[in-house]
Amino acid sequence: MNWPETHYVYIEKTGPFQETAPEAWKNLHASVPSILENNKITGYMSLYKIKPKMIYRAGVVTASAPKKLPKGVEYMNFRGGKYSRFVLTGPYTELPMACGRIFEIVSEKKIKRGDDFNIENYVNDPRITPENQLITEILIPTL
Repeated sequence: MNWPETHYVYIEKTGPFQETAPEAWKNLHASVPSILENNKITGYMSLYKIKPKMIYRAGVVTASAPKKLPKGVEYMNFRGGKYSRFVLTGPYTELPMACGRIFEIVSEKKIKRGDDFNIENYVNDPRITPENQLITEILIPTL
């Protein structure tokens, strides 16, 4: 699939994801009210890379380039690109195992990977969606 160019507002952490991802999301959720003061949020997603160092970005998609972001929140115009798409239906706690299996499949099938960020696109709202019905698109950059 082709992921479109996206206005992405995020908090970045480096290090092991089991430590950095929860902290990044906690900080981002605390910043959402301030982000909403001047911007329209259209979705939630994370971007992450494993090599050369582990980078995790918890973020929101905005309708346009953002205005007046709170301290510690960054912006990038994510260019998008070509991705292999996998879908997890179920709780976010299953994401580490699902991602591990996806990386195995990519290796087994010899899918040529691109050097961009992996994406987790959170399709529905966890505040109103039962945990077993949460949908997460896991996107792996491909050539």
